[in-house]
Amino acid sequence: MRPLVVIPARGGSKGLPRKNIKDLGEKPLIQYTIEAAREVFNDDVICVSTDDKKIKEVVESLGLKVPFLRPPELASDTSGTYEVLLHAIDFYQNRGYIPDTLILLQPTSPFRTGIHIKEALALFDNSLEMVVSVKETKSNPYYVLKEEDSNGWLVNSKESNFNRRQDCPKVWEVNGAIYLINIEALKSKKINELSKVKKYVMSEESSLDIDDLVDFELAEIFLEKYK
Repeated sequence: MRPLVVIPARGGSKGLPRKNIKDLGEKPLIQYTIEAAREVFNDDVICVSTDDKKIKEVVESLGLKVPFLRPPELASDTSGTYEVLLHAIDFYQNRGYIPDTLILLQPTSPFRTGIHIKEALALFDNSLEMVVSVKETKSNPYYVLKEEDSNGWLVNSKESNFNRRQDCPKVWEVNGAIYLINIEALKSKKINELSKVKKYVMSEESSLDIDDLVDFELAEIFLEKYK
């Protein structure tokens, strides 16, 4: 395997301003992901992709070189992760490193560890396009999720006659913590178009993804409880 770890960290965030470098416990949020990546990979294949000089400064204070600042067209609210990943891959390929496996680690998952990454890697092989981390969803479409029909009435999202949630098929929710992707496949298809995909299951606590202040405060509670 020739890995490339990409940690995408845009400066702008509407849900929680500056969240990627906001202190959680005694260190900036992005440091948790950098430390997890370093448990598995060498620094020379870990790429923090950011448009923000302050994020670059914080990351480099941890001893990890930030190889570039993203161009403006990849730094807006409408910029997609897919284009950001292709930009990072091209950057390394143009400098002579040809990765075959992309490891996408979002900095908003502070409780994903190096152990999780290693376990996910153990599931990945050449027959797959992606291994993605998931948790069992509480919002089961066979039981609690509803949609409006053409008359405006609420109906079950999936047809079923289950009387207990425990009897419903398990449904998995992508938690955003780990994506292991075949780069050849990624160059021809976007992430949500990949079809040869296996799951890596994580717990509810380790799956916490920080989007807003409520998530951040919950992370502080978890950190205090489990430290």
